[in-house]
Amino acid sequence: MSSLSDNVIMASLDNALIQLNRYLAVFILLFGVIGNILNIFVLSQRKLRINTCAWLFLISSIVNIIALIFGLLTRILSTWSLDVTATIGWTCKLRAFILFNSRTIAFWLITLASIDRCLLSSRHIYYRQMSTLQNAQRGFIVIVLISTIVFIHLVYCYDANQINSPLKCYGISTSCRLYSDLTFAFITVIIPLVLMSIFGSITISNVFQIKKRIYPAEKFDGKIIHKTNFPTRKTDQQLLVMLCIQIILLGIFTVPLVIQRLYTTITMNAVKSALQNKIDNFLYNFLFLLYSIANGMPFYIYTLTGGSTFRNALFKLLFRNKQKIVG
Repeated sequence: MSSLSDNVIMASLDNALIQLNRYLAVFILLFGVIGNILNIFVLSQRKLRINTCAWLFLISSIVNIIALIFGLLTRILSTWSLDVTATIGWTCKLRAFILFNSRTIAFWLITLASIDRCLLSSRHIYYRQMSTLQNAQRGFIVIVLISTIVFIHLVYCYDANQINSPLKCYGISTSCRLYSDLTFAFITVIIPLVLMSIFGSITISNVFQIKKRIYPAEKFDGKIIHKTNFPTRKTDQQLLVMLCIQIILLGIFTVPLVIQRLYTTITMNAVKSALQNKIDNFLYNFLFLLYSIANGMPFYIYTLTGGSTFRNALFKLLFRNKQKIVG
């Protein structure tokens, strides 16, 4: 009876996973790609493009599209047995390398944006002068190079037709899976999130200090007026809000997958039942989809929390295209 019950549960999990990959993955893919494309159009406008933080958001939107396509398209195709990465080795290697690389680059670009906001909010002019578009572009190049070096092992470690793994396109050995899981957990998610939190906290502290900074009083109409200095522009303030909200949501959507992968790594040599393995695989695939939301949500965050800066740029873009269509 116990075996029969386990078989029923495993069959239910398989069916649920197929439905998730067939419908939820399609929704996340469309929702994410459309949102990131709109981001690209809005952030490409000159007023925003010359802003360092906005430029980093722009590049991260491009990278997010790549991560969504390579992460979800094969899962959708797998529900109709059309996933070539499950059976053809080189396509599996290519997908793994591009997926891990793009997700890491996207995360570190947001980390770079948090560092940029921290520099810009500093009371020291030396640090504020470091917040330049040229430095952001240099940082992007460094991130791409380091990420490529870190994940180049996937070309060897990943292959198609794997068994006893969450996906058929997966690590070929225990050591490969261990290294891939740890690099993903720490390089892609944990270290960037810690840095985002640190620099985000420093930025918020700097902003409050600037707001409270009082300069010599002046007399006006017989009254003493205390002046405060808050040099940041409205655009910079709204970009800071967008960044803080995005960091919080990134943690919510990505940390569960990291915990699951670390748990799998720690219990790699433990003896598990078929049902337990099935549950682990289901959790991995479900949390993978949850992680993908992080790649698709920036446009909706910026629209809701970006204030007039982002929304005005969006409305301006839509109005301009409407005029072209009518004309």
